[in-house]
Amino acid sequence: MSLYYMLPPIIVTPMKPYCILALALVFAGNLFAQTTNITTPEPITLPIQKANIGKIVFVGDTISLQKLKQTDLLNSFELKPANNLYMRIFMGNSLTNYQHQVDSSLTVEQFNKGNFQFAFYVDGKLLYTENLNKGAGLAVNKNIKTTVHAPLISNRGEDSWGRSLWVRFCLLGGGDDAFTTGTHLLKIEARPYVNTTTLKTGPVIALGQINIIMPAVSAKAIEPQVIKPNSGWPVSAEAYDKEKIKALNQQIAQNKFKDITSVVVIKNGKLLIEEYFNGSSRDSLHNPRSVGKTFASAIMGIAIHDGYIKSENQMLKDFYDLKKFNNYSPLKENITLKSLLTMSSVFDADDNDDNSPGYEENMYPTPNWVQFTLGLKVDSTKIAGKQWNYFTAGVVVLGDVLNKSVPGGFEKYADGKLFKPLGIKKYQWQYTPQNIPSTAGGLQMRSLDYARFGQLYKNGGLWKGKQLIPENWIKQSFTKHLALPKDVVGDGFYGYLFWNKTYLVNNKPYETFYCSGNGGNKIFVFKDQPLVIIITATAYNAAYAHPQVDKMMQQYILPAVMR
Repeated sequence: MSLYYMLPPIIVTPMKPYCILALALVFAGNLFAQTTNITTPEPITLPIQKANIGKIVFVGDTISLQKLKQTDLLNSFELKPANNLYMRIFMGNSLTNYQHQVDSSLTVEQFNKGNFQFAFYVDGKLLYTENLNKGAGLAVNKNIKTTVHAPLISNRGEDSWGRSLWVRFCLLGGGDDAFTTGTHLLKIEARPYVNTTTLKTGPVIALGQINIIMPAVSAKAIEPQVIKPNSGWPVSAEAYDKEKIKALNQQIAQNKFKDITSVVVIKNGKLLIEEYFNGSSRDSLHNPRSVGKTFASAIMGIAIHDGYIKSENQMLKDFYDLKKFNNYSPLKENITLKSLLTMSSVFDADDNDDNSPGYEENMYPTPNWVQFTLGLKVDSTKIAGKQWNYFTAGVVVLGDVLNKSVPGGFEKYADGKLFKPLGIKKYQWQYTPQNIPSTAGGLQMRSLDYARFGQLYKNGGLWKGKQLIPENWIKQSFTKHLALPKDVVGDGFYGYLFWNKTYLVNNKPYETFYCSGNGGNKIFVFKDQPLVIIITATAYNAAYAHPQVDKMMQQYILPAVMR
């Protein structure tokens, strides 16, 4: 039962809302004071903190508590890309002691499994509530700190739970949709919660409000961009919903969809939409990170067709003397190229776990990435070909196998067999320490050239009457070889370095196989629709990078082009 219900009935005369709020905070504070603290909080000595107990305040920069002044506190904030917004929570006690008031039977360690609950209101309407993950914030700080500081919007690349919280509020909670052009009142409430056998929440311990100003954008800025001549594509005359694209462009112009650099739509083999943002243009080379992995799959299919590699079922022992590498195991002998293409090998590696030995960031500082990968231990609990774990280093080995096997090496072979036939002249590889093109990612191209690659797969490997990639390889690439783990990735499947998912628009499914890279970069090839869609972005390592692309696809792009 909420502690509010334990208060005796009180008869009050009508008063203004802010008086009622102040009285409620006083009652909450008095109620908390009835129970002895379980930890010793830090003393409250600074005037700025004494003056703001029970408040969430907002500032536009990182200002230390010792230097913070009342005049630094913001009453309004304009949502512009260059602006930063930080919140500071001032409390009369530590979070752990507030949790102790919720359930005095628990230990400090059990309280640390809880955290803050945040509620977001826009213009008086509750939009989003979140029980902050227990890992957000150090346990020692929960036990003693009486003030908490976190960025909500920051251009400094700060790794903070505050930024992620704000993203979830905007994308999942409807904050972006609520902040239409004009001024809106944002209110945030903070409560303590504990989570043992049941989740219990206490009363408000701090709240704050601020006017959020969404600036208007010009009509010209949101108009669908005219496709200029000499694109290299036939231009489509098909109609599409321009109002949806205007709405999309407004979201990008108002920085609700962040760091987007291009959107290209190919329908029935023709260029339907070509849009560039944030300083990008048709000739810009984009870095789509792991989108480049899929090009390794394409070259592998070509090399198998040409006979330089027998099949994807060949094993690593056919290409390497594995006993020369660290942590030799007979299990390594039977690791297939297919298991690297589907990220289902038995190497002890998982890029979604930064404690994993094969985590990709462990590879980059080493002088030889292939040696690093082949020297990894195997995980005897894995069943080859059955368990999916994202494994960048394994794709580096695929690139090395190709480099060893095809005439002239990987770079020359890829150019002659794929890029030149597609008419792709302007591109840039990244390289391994051995000066071999890095199939880990980072292959930079123009958006229209990524579209050529996507359309090649849509054509079943055929380009201008020539079969560049075997049709059977395309089919295998677009086969659901493994289900993706829902707790890490969500619904979908994995092919040969292709992802798979289905968008639902107006109750109609749109299944796509796609390349995906850090920052929200995508090449979508739709299975049953005549569509190839390219999105490039620079939201590297940002929590919003991939979710915002899903929202763009589901709410704007697909409804616009598939009327």
